[in-house]
Amino acid sequence: MRPPLPVALLFTTSGCPHCPGVKAALNTLLQEGAIASLETADASDDAKRAQALGVKSVPWFRIGEFEFEGAMTLGEMRMWATRAASASGLRDYFFEMLKSGRRGKVEDMIRADPQRSIALVDLMRDPEASMSIRLGIGAVLEEFQGSASAAPMAPKLAELLHDPDPRNRADAAHFLSLIGDAEALKLLRGCLDHPDPEVREIAYDALSNPPA
Repeated sequence: MRPPLPVALLFTTSGCPHCPGVKAALNTLLQEGAIASLETADASDDAKRAQALGVKSVPWFRIGEFEFEGAMTLGEMRMWATRAASASGLRDYFFEMLKSGRRGKVEDMIRADPQRSIALVDLMRDPEASMSIRLGIGAVLEEFQGSASAAPMAPKLAELLHDPDPRNRADAAHFLSLIGDAEALKLLRGCLDHPDPEVREIAYDALSNPPA
């Protein structure tokens, strides 16, 4: 079954130089059938709603659940419309946000829906995920320590404890230690006799110094 087409929302202001181009590109996507609908609003006239959505500059637009600021080409928008309607789209969005230093976007989305954190595990499996991306994932999990926001990741991280890639095994153990809830600690206890010495060491350290 094909996923539903994404809807789009655009905030502009009258003096914004890039807003007309973004609006024209989104209208093109609407005409092409790449998005289901397009709503436009003036950030000055609808300031309360803009503030609630975290609009700090314009053009600000959302395609599906993906938020962007600034100018973007039609080709890039078309790509994100396709991704917004795909199962792997959230992983791709998190990749781009972490790569461009916009970790706060990832954190905001996971706070709003903790199930989205599972996309970070999908991103770990991506061979293109560089060390900086992995460090970004770790920083997100550090931000969520002591909360339940990243708890949905634990079962998927458990699978990576036995991944052929030693980086994934070690990162999975480390990220479970950052999650630190009862389920994560239970999984780490099962790693005390893991065949990978690095996983064993991470598990031992985490269990010796559990989160407060």
